[in-house]
Amino acid sequence: MGEYKIAVLPGDGIGPEVTNEAIKILKVIAQRFFHNFEFTKGLIGAEAIFETGNPFPDETAELCKQTDAILFGAIGHPAFDNNPTATVRPEQGLLKMRKELGLFANVRPVKAYSNLLASSPLKPGIIKGADLVFFRELTSGIYFGKKERSADGNDATDVCTYSKEEISRITHLAFESAMQRRRKVTLVDKANVMETSRLWREVVAEISKQYPLVELNFLYVDNAAMQLMINPRQFDVILTDNLFGDILSDEASVITGSLGMLPSASIGKKVSLYEPIHGSFPGGASKNIANPYGAILSAAMMLEYSFGLTVESALIVKAVEDAIKDGFVTQDLDSKEYYSTSTIGTKVASLISEEVFELL
Repeated sequence: MGEYKIAVLPGDGIGPEVTNEAIKILKVIAQRFFHNFEFTKGLIGAEAIFETGNPFPDETAELCKQTDAILFGAIGHPAFDNNPTATVRPEQGLLKMRKELGLFANVRPVKAYSNLLASSPLKPGIIKGADLVFFRELTSGIYFGKKERSADGNDATDVCTYSKEEISRITHLAFESAMQRRRKVTLVDKANVMETSRLWREVVAEISKQYPLVELNFLYVDNAAMQLMINPRQFDVILTDNLFGDILSDEASVITGSLGMLPSASIGKKVSLYEPIHGSFPGGASKNIANPYGAILSAAMMLEYSFGLTVESALIVKAVEDAIKDGFVTQDLDSKEYYSTSTIGTKVASLISEEVFELL
């Protein structure tokens, strides 16, 4: 029996709905395996701005620091999305949280499910069997660099900076993951034009010597974007910086058929955060139509990465796969035959409780 404290940050839009389904699954896991998950809610994003004026309040930061893991929904609100002059924005809360909690490595697995091949805009023959994972640096690079506008407003500057230490710590995680997978790491950069990318290549090449069983390849980001679409099966572990990782992992969502299918883990030194990679989708909020699988699979990652509960995590993954096989998908995957957010969560929960999983 395990005792675990989980900070729950539902956030905005569909965040609360998909997070509720993830919690539903975790409660079933707790009941079946005699664990105790203590859930404590915190404010973040637009919700936090409306209530406190701060997208990542001090109370939320303290809550996150005192828990064993963080389950996060989504942030974003039309009131800010449609107002480019807003000085306080929900996204600032996400960046502040990553920096303050030291969430330096974003892990995003991407898998082609056999029953969802037809949901992807790519040909089934291209994506069938694809199984890869992104390791994206999360607390440095151009997103966190100095930003300036000229006095006349005609010029803007975003500075991209990386240190050897920042590159090194995520590189080791990527190679350690590759050792447990198919032993191949692809570094994606733009080393032909960017000095930061050249530093990435130097550091990664040096560290790779510590992992002689892992094959290391290099790809420019433009070529990597194309290769993801024409032959995703060639990839095992993709290692890259903050900007490129953000773009490429969202692009790779078409392999699964929907952005709503993809989970992620943001790894920190003391606490880690788990979230689906989709946005807040405000148009779908409170309609019970959001895809909860990304949030549910994020909860599975939390059990494995933060708590070491590998059997429980594998059980969730298998239940998701079986639910998909049974046709339980949301509207983003099948516009004709689909189920609601809560119905899918209930289906996965019931599969987890079935005797058929006893030998897992």
